Amino acid sequence: MTDDLPPFSIHRPALLPAGLRDLLPPDAETEASAVGALLRVFAGHGYQRVKPPMLEFEDSLLTATGAAMADQVFRLMDPDTHRMMAIRADMTPQIARIAATRMAHAARPLRLSYNGQCLRVRATQLDPDRQIAQAGIELIGPDSPQADAEILAVGAEALAALGLTRLSFDLTMPPLVPTLLEESGISGEARAKLTFALDRKDAAAVAEYGGALAGTLTDLLLAAGPVPRALEALAAAELTPGARVLAQRLADTVAAIQARAPGLKLTVDPVEFRGLKFHTGVCLTVYAPGHHEELGRGGRYLCGDGEAATGLTIYPDAVLRAAPPQPALQRLFVPMGQDGSAWREAGFATVAGLDTVSDPHAEAKRLACSHVLIGGAVIALAAE
Repeated sequence: MTDDLPPFSIHRPALLPAGLRDLLPPDAETEASAVGALLRVFAGHGYQRVKPPMLEFEDSLLTATGAAMADQVFRLMDPDTHRMMAIRADMTPQIARIAATRMAHAARPLRLSYNGQCLRVRATQLDPDRQIAQAGIELIGPDSPQADAEILAVGAEALAALGLTRLSFDLTMPPLVPTLLEESGISGEARAKLTFALDRKDAAAVAEYGGALAGTLTDLLLAAGPVPRALEALAAAELTPGARVLAQRLADTVAAIQARAPGLKLTVDPVEFRGLKFHTGVCLTVYAPGHHEELGRGGRYLCGDGEAATGLTIYPDAVLRAAPPQPALQRLFVPMGQDGSAWREAGFATVAGLDTVSDPHAEAKRLACSHVLIGGAVIALAAE
């Protein structure tokens, strides 16, 4: 009986695993066009394209920066070498590997760009997809506020090319809180409770478990938001030497960004420490008004044997959900026997007729065309 068929029966060929989906026309074309626009901006700023493979040997992909994504990768055995392989869950570790090995002797600063698909074991509540498109840039070599500012400014310009000009760039310094707690001698259960309270933005719990740092951490927690307030709170806070260095670097990066792109909206969260485990300095997350999902994320990390690097990964799927609708390419039906080459050069997608039809207008509508070529003239169907 059909009711007894197993969930993944061959009688249900359109069923896909959870978190995976087909992208159909015109959405697939829209995504490809958007990614192309991002990459053109990256290339215009000197970022050279690289294309790493979809999967690598596990012991290569999951070392250094890649170790942070170890719990999100699918694994399989290579039938030739019998070594375990892993499918990438994020492309940044691959770019770091390329920079540290294949391009170890390339001149620094090294600017690389990329795009591709990633696969993750688990989805999140905010993003149910497990196959994730990425497009990004990595700046390898310099460790300076100016390098951090370039990554953010180029990312902003790329997103503006898709009509996203009202963005918010949230800056954080993930090592700041751990450094402050460690240098203040807070450890064990007290540190675990305080870290949990900070992670939940629970001011009352921070005051309860913060000890001598309660006042400082509460002030910093409440200062999250616009740049002036957050930086004033950091400057006034009683920080340990290591934490003070990190706070100053955050302030210097903000100044470098404002000098390079003064119109961008920046926010700072002084005590935010969540993010990818490999981040070692200033990090950023990109948001659009009215949208809770991240459009992009990046930050500073160590590449290879400790080489400084920073980057930004943009998520095209999320970007397109936030961006203004992209104009679709107009489809022109060209009846058999007519030449549509000039109209392709004019910007149409031409759909050639393969048989003689009695009603070209009806055939154009059937093939989802917006225009039809009649006697060498283009006629808009909506105008009839």
